[in-house]
Amino acid sequence: MTRATAVDRERTGTPIVEISALTAGYLRDGVVAPAVREVSLRVYPGEIVALVGESGSGKSTTAHAVIGLLPESGRVTGGSIRVAGVEIAGAAEKVVRPLRGSTVGLIPQDPMVGRNPTQRIGVQVAEAVRLRGVRGPQVAAEVVRILRRAGLDNAEQRVDRYPHELSGGQRQRVLIAIALAGEPDLIIADEPTSALDVTVQARILDHLESLVRDSGTALLIITHDLAVAADRADRVAVMRQGRIVESGASADILVDSENAYTRRLLAAAPALAHGGVVRPRFDVPPDEVDPPAPIIELDAVTKRFESRRGGRVVALDAVSLRVAPGRTHAVVGESGSGKTTALRIAMGLAKPTSGAVRFDGIDITGLSWRRLRPLRRRFQLVHQNPFASLDPRFTVRDSVIEPLVSFGVGSRSDRRARAAELLDQVALPRTFLERRPAELSGGQRQRVAIARALALEPDVVLLDEPVSALDVSVQEQILDLLTDLQQRLGLTYLFVSHDLAVVARVAHTVSVFEQGRVVESGATATIFRDPADDYTRRLLLAIPGRRSRSRRTERTIS
Repeated sequence: MTRATAVDRERTGTPIVEISALTAGYLRDGVVAPAVREVSLRVYPGEIVALVGESGSGKSTTAHAVIGLLPESGRVTGGSIRVAGVEIAGAAEKVVRPLRGSTVGLIPQDPMVGRNPTQRIGVQVAEAVRLRGVRGPQVAAEVVRILRRAGLDNAEQRVDRYPHELSGGQRQRVLIAIALAGEPDLIIADEPTSALDVTVQARILDHLESLVRDSGTALLIITHDLAVAADRADRVAVMRQGRIVESGASADILVDSENAYTRRLLAAAPALAHGGVVRPRFDVPPDEVDPPAPIIELDAVTKRFESRRGGRVVALDAVSLRVAPGRTHAVVGESGSGKTTALRIAMGLAKPTSGAVRFDGIDITGLSWRRLRPLRRRFQLVHQNPFASLDPRFTVRDSVIEPLVSFGVGSRSDRRARAAELLDQVALPRTFLERRPAELSGGQRQRVAIARALALEPDVVLLDEPVSALDVSVQEQILDLLTDLQQRLGLTYLFVSHDLAVVARVAHTVSVFEQGRVVESGATATIFRDPADDYTRRLLLAIPGRRSRSRRTERTIS
């Protein structure tokens, strides 16, 4: 359904991109399986359009078709795609190539995968600059100018860095610079901030938005984050199963949707579920925040690393936290704040420089691998990326029983029976036992990872950004699953996340990390309601969805 709104009526002239009744899919066993059906969309100069929907809804297929970058198996089987007046549906590569960079720029999803790890960033930006016809000594000056325009600080010094020497936010700015280098009329941003913490995400999106407003460049954002779409887009198109089910002004679609599917997505988004107000799920009384007998305790833990450029880097500085049995304690903060280092030390995967680590009252700080191994049965880890953490050669059964095999638990038949029980616990069909990771969706792979973590019946599960790469509806399912498992099995969670809206949904208590220090710790509801530290207040203000709340308020008043 498309609404005729004031935003639509104001758009006049020629669109940069005009998609009409596009149908596309992927060739499998000689048959094209449709991924996009009868999609129509226009993007005009100077506007921001968001294409939102669940994984597999056809968002990225639509975007890649616009720039002629479908994979080898991709096929456009119907409809039209006109870019700057040029028909590219079914066009030869020599027709499409001149449009890339100069007319349409692409910011890919993963800033690490999207760049060549063996080339310095200046070389990679220079390649895009030369495509615009810049030559000679002007190239170096233009590279620095473009990097500055993309918001990279100390651009002159950073041009000689490799991608791995930059933070996630800095790498994302390099991708923005490469997209800007050709001075395109349209930038397609494919999940540009999904792996970034809220403050870096806000800065990247602020910068992209200002570039669009100042230059008249159009921006097409592909995202599963409805809060980002609600805050940033002039218009939104919601996709489901390859079709656009609703489109129009973002204030209409994401604040007052008429479509049941869109309303379900909004209800599943932690930052938008309560009218754009983030409400912590649990409110722990002040006298119950500090547990008398914590199951995990970090006591004045400091961790220093030797820098290869000389000197030392302090990753953790006298960090203390205490996790109560049967609760979820969240660790939040920006990239580089020490969250993952604290998690690794809590698991015994890294040794602190000083301080103590205790598990259920046992000091594990100096324990050898052999002495720590029996305790490791009692705490397990769920990684951020289940596709990377699951062996692609293993079936689901093999992956789930791997901890049992490692610790010599049960007979072969016992393990097979346990694998079936574990899939029941995480609400996956037993028929999935013979599948491999590549045959599963992101949410299904994460359920397998959780099942594997539960195989040894641990007391504690440590979760490192477990839902950051999942769309809102799958994210909701995984968070509900974790809550249900905690209630049924009495599990304790140490939950690392950059998404404060997710933390509000699952955590009883929280520690806020800044540059290796804990600046604030306590009940989640108390800290979200009345933060004591300026840094915490900045994190809370950066949660996407605030503009959506303003629009809702304005609509209520009017």
